[in-house]
Amino acid sequence: MNERALPNVLQGTKNAVFTSQKEWEQERESLLSLLSREEYGFLPPDPQRLSFRLLEKQEDYCASKAVFEKWEATVGMGEKEFSFPFFAVVPTGVKKPMAFLHINFRNNVPDFYMPTEEIVDGGFAVFSFGYEDVTKDNGDFSDGLAALFPRASGEKDLPGKISLWAWAAMRVMDHIVSREDIDTKNVAVIGHSRLGKTALWAGANDPRFAFVISNDSGCSGAAVTRGKQGEKIRDITTVFPFWFCDNYRKYQDREEELPFDQHFLLALIAPRKLYVCSAKEDLWADPASELLSCREASIVYELYGLKGLICPEEAPIADAVFPEGTIGYHIRKGTHYLSRYDWQRFMEFLRKHRN
Repeated sequence: MNERALPNVLQGTKNAVFTSQKEWEQERESLLSLLSREEYGFLPPDPQRLSFRLLEKQEDYCASKAVFEKWEATVGMGEKEFSFPFFAVVPTGVKKPMAFLHINFRNNVPDFYMPTEEIVDGGFAVFSFGYEDVTKDNGDFSDGLAALFPRASGEKDLPGKISLWAWAAMRVMDHIVSREDIDTKNVAVIGHSRLGKTALWAGANDPRFAFVISNDSGCSGAAVTRGKQGEKIRDITTVFPFWFCDNYRKYQDREEELPFDQHFLLALIAPRKLYVCSAKEDLWADPASELLSCREASIVYELYGLKGLICPEEAPIADAVFPEGTIGYHIRKGTHYLSRYDWQRFMEFLRKHRN
């Protein structure tokens, strides 16, 4: 029973309900446009020019278990250019490892949100960048990458900062897919909190990400909005209006009028692998609404003959892990954080579902 009156993702923007994979794929771009227009803003176009420059290389990183690289990406639009750094740590003892692309709050390697040596020991490469090296987390759209895309006043579907950070992740992915030392068919984009929202949006827009991982992304991320506890659209668009397009603010206190909900975002990742993590005490993000979103998105995976979320428990206890389906999920003890425990679960999921 749909007690929260969630819109049916299989109905999309039409009146009829989809019954096949073909119908879903025909409607997918319309749904992506809907979320672009009403929530995140449309992504900027692909860069007219794109180049990568190796700035630093350390062959004996992590006691010679890995190679560390610092790169600079330069994007050009018209007469303007912008550069930002990103990092790569690739294990030396693994042939073509799977990889994470971590959209991080800092540009530290390692970082307390990114246990680099443990990831390397797990057999994975990890690429990362600090989100504010791309554009600052504020309402200044003349800053950094944002300056490449002038904003006309009055346009309400221009990209918010989440779209700009996601666009930057796609440029790092441009670099990753050019490498012969990485299993480019098994790259996961991952983020925590606001950057978990960013990872989901990057994954929805870029099918090259075989895995999409959201950690504690909550409101306007993995959690459905209707009936959500904790943070709501009014809260998030009052404090962080610049994360989204201007259209999103019209849904303050009017969540039931949204022509979609966040399970639409998760469904746009199908049939690729999706993993959502919650924290038991992260009530602002609302674990129950994140789990419900996974359940609701699963019906799209079923169109592909895949099992989405496999979780028989209505309200799982803390530290319960459900990795069997194409949508994985776990809920851990504690509060809003990206922990080593979470990374261990993500690595297990990638190993289990490697393409």
